[in-house]
Amino acid sequence: MRRIPSRILACLLAAATVAVAGPALSPMAAADPGDVVVDESFDGTALPDGWRPVAGQWQVAGGRLVNTEPGSLSRITFGTHLRDFRAEATIRFESVNNTSRWAGLVLDTDPSGAVPWSQAIMRSASTASNGIEFAGRTEGNTWNVTNAGAAPYDAGTGRDIRVAIEVHGSRATWSFDGQTVLTSTQVRRSTGGVLGLIADGARISVDDVKVTELEPLPVTQPDGALPLTVAHRGYSSVAPENTLAAVEAGIRAGSEYVEIDAQTTADGVPVVMHDSTVDRTTEGTGDVSKLTADYVTGLDAGSWFSPAYEGQRVPTLGEVLDLVKGSGSTLLLEVKGPETRAETEGILAEVRARGMAEQVLLQSFDERVLRDARDLAPEIPLGLLRGTLDADPLATARDLGVVAYNPSSAALLTRPGTVATLNDAGIAVMPYTIDDAGTWLRLAEIGVDAVITNKAGEHFGWRQRAGQDAPAKPSVSLVAPADGAQLRRYSSAVVAVDARDAETVTVTLDGEPVEVGAPLDLRNLAAGEHKLTAVAEGPGGTAEASATFDLVVDVTGVRVLVAEAGVAPEDTATILGHLDKGRWQLAERAVHKAGFTAEQEEVLLADLRTLSER
Repeated sequence: MRRIPSRILACLLAAATVAVAGPALSPMAAADPGDVVVDESFDGTALPDGWRPVAGQWQVAGGRLVNTEPGSLSRITFGTHLRDFRAEATIRFESVNNTSRWAGLVLDTDPSGAVPWSQAIMRSASTASNGIEFAGRTEGNTWNVTNAGAAPYDAGTGRDIRVAIEVHGSRATWSFDGQTVLTSTQVRRSTGGVLGLIADGARISVDDVKVTELEPLPVTQPDGALPLTVAHRGYSSVAPENTLAAVEAGIRAGSEYVEIDAQTTADGVPVVMHDSTVDRTTEGTGDVSKLTADYVTGLDAGSWFSPAYEGQRVPTLGEVLDLVKGSGSTLLLEVKGPETRAETEGILAEVRARGMAEQVLLQSFDERVLRDARDLAPEIPLGLLRGTLDADPLATARDLGVVAYNPSSAALLTRPGTVATLNDAGIAVMPYTIDDAGTWLRLAEIGVDAVITNKAGEHFGWRQRAGQDAPAKPSVSLVAPADGAQLRRYSSAVVAVDARDAETVTVTLDGEPVEVGAPLDLRNLAAGEHKLTAVAEGPGGTAEASATFDLVVDVTGVRVLVAEAGVAPEDTATILGHLDKGRWQLAERAVHKAGFTAEQEEVLLADLRTLSER
């Protein structure tokens, strides 16, 4: 039996004492020896072949690799792309600008060092609460710290620290001088990224770099691990199901898997929709299989959930794959049967075209879909969905060649020993759809590998604080508008927040309160940068997050302001005519003469001046 209920309870209690994302920590297991792809001791006088300085000055001196000055984000890349590996290095801080400065390994970066990248770093003061981190540098050149913890003692300066990071896809374990200090399930990966070293505000020296290729992890979780989080139809309790907003919210909530439903339109395009018809979640009507993709993807799939999500369209499968690609989440892709072999092939083609076979687990209730998928794309792992348990679940799973057997939770709890039987054969169990902590605990006790839930953020937080007596510290993130977004007068934008362990959440725009879930009034905002700040308060303390967006001026936006203002038709026609011909000063004069309110006139004139200065 893979796990014993009493041990799970102990692990639940132990996990509560460590502030990390993902399963409970255990000592880093020694992998079977694999291919050593990098083994460098810097015995020469020049940089080894394939080592590429991309920022700052790097050289070999005294049998070590050193960066010669404590610059900002000094980086050097090396190696080739690996999905499963263990990277080790002896790192020493020679000097630091201050004790919060840091250095470590880059786990996935373009060989040029360009953003984005993922990293595992330590601070000189590594016993701080954020002395050890997994983080990423985003495309927008901002930081996304996914996990933070403390080392058993400070790295300080002049002390060699053996750093070892074991990476399996988006999951990673951080070892500090042989002691596991942090885990993550949110390492952002690419299809071609290499490794690197990085230092910020610190001069470091490095020795004995070794990289070993490892076997991929099984889908099953290790003994003592808490069930992973599967965001059902995206984070569907906070955003409309099966939309890009829900998928993005599921990723941001830390879900290891994001589940969506795919089926094919009459013209052969895979779209994301649970029901066989579009009636329930859109303003449209009809069977998906009898409608065109243009019709289905033009439907509003957000308004039924909340006016705040008006304009969220039915996405194509390709759009969801593009959003998930490279994130720390795996797409649990349910194919809604019946699908013909050709339709299943079309769905698989979308995955293959993006090189995402390792970031997708395809599941279905339809055995024909699974058999076709196994024949057509054997590299894509499969899961079987069941409403009830088979007489022999293991025999069925083996016959279909699946790596996951995913029944309803109610059925599974009638025969809990099924989990151990399947796990012993290397087959994961991910029951659906559970939204209460009591059942999460029962499922953890019998050893399930993941839980499919509408409340992804709540489940992720439950894993972190299970058994904890002290109240958990709140967390908050701004889901929308996205940080760095460029909006226009005619854009549809709402304030969406993901908060956990909070009793109250307040949001301000440029210091003024705004309502969570309410559309932003972009018609009356000044052009330029604006800042949203969210503050979550709860028994465990306070958390804050911020995001900025730019309100961009263009002719279309000015036209919208004029057309919606309700002034006399002849004044509207005059101003629009000047706009069409780029006669900005004449347009300004016409605005002065028309009957706009003072607020409308102020915004219009400012936008016209911006256009005239380009």
